[in-house]
Amino acid sequence: MGGLREVAAPFVAAGPSGVAVRGRLKGLTAVDEEVLRRVGDHLGALASRDLKARCAAGLRHGSEQWAVRKRALTPESSSRWAGAVTKATHDQWALARRAQLAHVRGLEAGVRMIAHRLSLPVGQKGSKHAPGGYRSRWEWHAKSRRLLVLTDRLQAARADWKAGRVRVVRGGKRLLNTRHHLAAAQLTETRWRTRWRAGRRFLQADGESGKRFGNETIRVTGDGEVSLKLPAPLTYLANAPHGRYVLAGRIAFPHRGEQWADRVSANLAVAYRIHEDTDRGRWYLTASWTISPARTVPLEAARAIGLIGVDTNADHFAAWRLDAHGNPTGEPRRFSYDLDGPATHRDAQVRHALIRLLHWAWREGVCLAVEDLDFGAETTREKHGRRKRFRRLISGMPVARLRARLVSMAAGLGISVVVVDPAYTSRWGAEHWQKPLFTTRRKTTRHDAAAVAIGRRALGHPVRRRTAPPPHDRSDRVGHRTVQAVPGAPGREGPRPRVPGPRRTRSVSPDAERTRATSASTTVRDAPVVQVWVQDSLLLTDQERLCAGVLAPPCASRRSTSDASTGAPR
Repeated sequence: MGGLREVAAPFVAAGPSGVAVRGRLKGLTAVDEEVLRRVGDHLGALASRDLKARCAAGLRHGSEQWAVRKRALTPESSSRWAGAVTKATHDQWALARRAQLAHVRGLEAGVRMIAHRLSLPVGQKGSKHAPGGYRSRWEWHAKSRRLLVLTDRLQAARADWKAGRVRVVRGGKRLLNTRHHLAAAQLTETRWRTRWRAGRRFLQADGESGKRFGNETIRVTGDGEVSLKLPAPLTYLANAPHGRYVLAGRIAFPHRGEQWADRVSANLAVAYRIHEDTDRGRWYLTASWTISPARTVPLEAARAIGLIGVDTNADHFAAWRLDAHGNPTGEPRRFSYDLDGPATHRDAQVRHALIRLLHWAWREGVCLAVEDLDFGAETTREKHGRRKRFRRLISGMPVARLRARLVSMAAGLGISVVVVDPAYTSRWGAEHWQKPLFTTRRKTTRHDAAAVAIGRRALGHPVRRRTAPPPHDRSDRVGHRTVQAVPGAPGREGPRPRVPGPRRTRSVSPDAERTRATSASTTVRDAPVVQVWVQDSLLLTDQERLCAGVLAPPCASRRSTSDASTGAPR
């Protein structure tokens, strides 16, 4: 056990701190769409220029530079639009810095892994914890050249990190590269350019508490009327007072619409974002606001009546209900999903599987136990070598988005989520639980056993189950049940406590104390031996004992008792 790492303690995941809902803008006219495009293109150009200035400042940026940038954008838009643009720029720069750090760590993991495998002899087999050497001299030579390439990339990435340089593409780097592969993407240049312009538009504004309907820049009334403040160069397009443009279409939020209406009526801050789906030819509006994090229940309260252990896999959730003692109850369940296809299809599949899982937990009235998965160190191609299918498998699992969505959806139903360390759950679950739970009617899989291991870890129980006792006649040869008690437990090696009363007869209660005492011997020396045959009472039925006079009839016993109580003569 010395090679195993320490398992972290389970904890209850904190609830979401924000809400975002989306609705379709219906009933827009051609003029409305043209105004939205012109405003978005103008503000998008300002956002691109501001992002360029922020990236040039690097780590030297401060509040003074922020104020200078905002003052430069205000004449060409408005004070509120300038604040929204600069805040979005800061968020995008911070996100790029986090992605850059993750890239550096990924390169470091790849360099370490290649250096380790190159140091081993060619053909040496690996272990469960570390891969072995490369299979051939040709592969060893190719990986030695790749080590040089990754080392150069790592040095360049570290230099950019220290200098504060980030590389950001408004609209997305993937969409930009698609321009050179239009045939593979099944796009024409016109369609690509339309999508590119839509991705670079800027139509979002932060809310302000105390203002009318919670936002002065993009205002949405309680009945769904949408209006926006036009930038200074485009005020001639206004169709309402004070340089505003009111859209002909209306908005409605089927999901969390009541919460949104309560905030709008109370003039609380609500942020809005308008974007166009060029493939469908539709316009959408997204409303978001912050909420107070839901109060998490104590861990002991989440464990009170048991929970549901959930094992996350590439195509399904394996779940099993456990009681408070860690015993599986009922039958295991599987919630399948398909991660092939576009992102919208994958997201819908995951949401459908999660809602079925959460509805089951809500009906049972218990919490969920999930693993704290993080495949950041596992997705490097250098660790798993030629196992391309496995690399693609772990790279395609949206663990971070899945956990965030699970916690958010569970908070809406009032279900707590207990997060456990994923170390050894699959291996120990298959070792200790798969075979005992396998029956002729139930084919227990490795994933079902892992769900049991996850649930037991969340409940605070060890994953290992109680081993069967050794045969009574071979205890010395088979060995003791060391799993039952720790080596230092008092009385671990002592005899089993005696239960008072006879065990193999029904004539005396098992709880009665035995009063037999040692007395003087009554054996008479040289006395003749007389053999008397006595029938055992246990071998006689009640009718035979009644006929023999050993057992009194029930009516007689009741009659004698009543006679004694009334004092009547016999």
